[in-house]
Amino acid sequence: MKVVRVTVTPIAFRDPPLLNASGIHEPYALRSIIEVESDNGYVGLGESYGDAPALAIQQQLQQELIGLDPFKLNILRETVARVVARVTPASAAGAELAPGSHASKALSNAYSAFEVAFLDLQARSLNRPLVDMLGGALRTEVPFSAYLFFKYAEHIDSPYPPDAWGEAISEEQIVAQAKSMIDRYGFKSIKLKAGALEPEHEVSCVKALKRAFPQHQLRIDPNGNWSLATSLRMAKLLDGCLEYYEDPTPGLEGMSELHRQTGLPLATNMVVTDFDEFRRSVALNSVQIVLADHHYWGGLRDTQTLAAMCATFGLGVSMHSNSHLGISLMAMTHVAASVPNLSYACDTHYPWQEEDEEVIKGGKLPIVDGCVRITEAPGLGVELDHEQLGKLHEQFLSCGIRARNDVRQMQRYRPDWETVKPRY
Repeated sequence: MKVVRVTVTPIAFRDPPLLNASGIHEPYALRSIIEVESDNGYVGLGESYGDAPALAIQQQLQQELIGLDPFKLNILRETVARVVARVTPASAAGAELAPGSHASKALSNAYSAFEVAFLDLQARSLNRPLVDMLGGALRTEVPFSAYLFFKYAEHIDSPYPPDAWGEAISEEQIVAQAKSMIDRYGFKSIKLKAGALEPEHEVSCVKALKRAFPQHQLRIDPNGNWSLATSLRMAKLLDGCLEYYEDPTPGLEGMSELHRQTGLPLATNMVVTDFDEFRRSVALNSVQIVLADHHYWGGLRDTQTLAAMCATFGLGVSMHSNSHLGISLMAMTHVAASVPNLSYACDTHYPWQEEDEEVIKGGKLPIVDGCVRITEAPGLGVELDHEQLGKLHEQFLSCGIRARNDVRQMQRYRPDWETVKPRY
């Protein structure tokens, strides 16, 4: 079996005005959809970053992968490394908030994008679910968490009608947002994206969630936007509320000191983003839960390696998320199903994506009782809707965004907005 066609299609889909430590989401999120076709007619799918630096590398790889055997992933990795070495990757704006956008992740990003498609192709050719290429499923239902955001009712200049979620700034609005997500999807845990408003207000919202959902596990994620002093002060206010405390303060050293003084379990997708940082974190005892992300950790098998290392050092494992569609959600679900020590419900932005903007046939994937289910269907278990792909590609061409920049978008609301880390 040989690869005869590789197609990378950039897309854009509507993204709500979600607040975060860097600013606010732009009106459209960017992704790439990857198709890898074999000489016997199978097509493997992948989904990855769609910002300009990542997309440029993916597009350069299209012809380089023709003729490869999709089972020979070591050759794929060598090929990707050779192409990445020819370019000088640039960090996309917002790399401090989304580590996958950093230039240092160019190789792992690009390899992951095509590894998923190659594994999907392998599995389809064998008529097996992709998880069987990873050693088989240990669970068929993977738990995810309600992912709450402070948000405005609509984007500035109203590029399209307001979303159905509405504004969420007050305690009451955040609780209502959580109730809506839990009613729709049955989530058993709740994460609040913080670092956007005054810390005391964000903590008061967590306490309101605790009162409203006393049986649910709670997390808060300020994205490193709180100083160590603020993180310590908020930890006291949050006593008894949290399942874990995610990235409250910057740096391995800051997280280490926070854990030393509070004993709280700390989670991260910001200070442990590769295996070198993992080694340093273990030495410092900086974090107790690593939030994996196959998009920038180097794919599904490297995510399994990360999980094994976490087991070796007694660390918990869960998964990080950026804005994504169903192909990424299924890739996350298959690898999560294969990880013995998946300790916590995974993150996903999927509920925020609009019903009419999915690229897989049949529309959005179901989340039932807080879980995404894998089946015995071949590969990832999803098929590409080419009409929808074309629609979202046209949206990419017309939206004018080529790299996510939450700072620039916030400056449209507040011209004096500047990047300050930590802000509080």
